[in-house]
Amino acid sequence: MKVLLFSLVLGLLFAGQGEAQLLLKPFSGEWRTHYIAASNIEKITENGPFHIYARYIQFNADNTVDIDFYIKSNGECIKKHITAQAQQNVTYTSEYAGQNEGRPLHVSHNSVIGYVINVDEEGNETDLIGIIGTDDEISDSDFERFKEETRDKGIPEENIVNFIDNDDCPEE
Repeated sequence: MKVLLFSLVLGLLFAGQGEAQLLLKPFSGEWRTHYIAASNIEKITENGPFHIYARYIQFNADNTVDIDFYIKSNGECIKKHITAQAQQNVTYTSEYAGQNEGRPLHVSHNSVIGYVINVDEEGNETDLIGIIGTDDEISDSDFERFKEETRDKGIPEENIVNFIDNDDCPEE
């Protein structure tokens, strides 16, 4: 059911950003990072800015999305919060470790695969593909789709980091 609703919402995003943002509210809630792949592996290894453990996503009526997560630095979980702004064509922009533009690539009943382009403070561009889920497990087909999206962006499979098996940061 959520997949059908989300498909409808994605279609509406092309037509009316504000109305669609209100329809995304059912997708607000607890999420967990399962895997992230990056063209620059240093961005997603421990102490990297995108070594991110997602916790909560809130879609707001003002075309913003609040995202709560932890990063891991020297073994310590540090709570972070960003607000992303909805743009045209189902994209969101935010400032975190540089400028970011992200969009969903695939949605299933309990997971979302997203793509982010990060341009850091030095002007270096990194492609990131992540899969988050509402549960501790994702389906094999969703994981295969994640790997396919990673290959399509030219990110080597050895640049995929498993987050769910190493998530010891506090629950929300």
